[in-house]
Order: sequence, then structure tokens, then C-alpha cells
Amino acid sequence: MPEMRFRVRWPDQSESLCYSPSLVIKDFLEPGQSYPLEEFVSRSREALQIASERVRQKYGYTCSSAMSKLADIEAVATRFWDDDAPRVTVIEFIE
Repeated sequence: MPEMRFRVRWPDQSESLCYSPSLVIKDFLEPGQSYPLEEFVSRSREALQIASERVRQKYGYTCSSAMSKLADIEAVATRFWDDDAPRVTVIEFIE
């Protein structure tokens, strides 16, 4: 199963390297695009849950790394919920 990483820039200009066990993330995010924080978290959640489910279908267990990264994304996002129109930019995909 092809895995990939994607780098994002948060509203405070910090960056995170994120992991997906599947290329499905490409169906939900696009490099160079900036997303409202809530939309970015929602898209990431859906994509990583699908990716984890694909792992489960193939290997019989979900991908703990995908779920851990989702938890990280949600935790970082909480820092910006009260900001005025926070956005997250997808910098690049790394395959």
C-alpha cells in the first residue's frame, strides 16, 4: 500500500509533516491550497479515516499511525479555533 507524507503550514506559520498510509489524501487536499481551519481538519479526518480503513481491509487492523496523526492535527488545530479566519496551507506532498 503506497504511503505518503504531506507538509502543512498552520496559521502561526509553523509547519507539520503529516503521514497517510494511502494516497487517498490526494482526493481531499491539494498542494498550494489554503483551507479554512475547520475545513482542513474535516478533510484530513475523512481522508485519514478512509486510509486507515483501507489498511484494515488489507491487513486486518487499522493504521495507528494515521489515527495518531489525526489526533495531532486535531490537537494543533485547537490552538487556532479562536483566531479570526484561520487557514491552513498544504505545502507539498512527499511520496
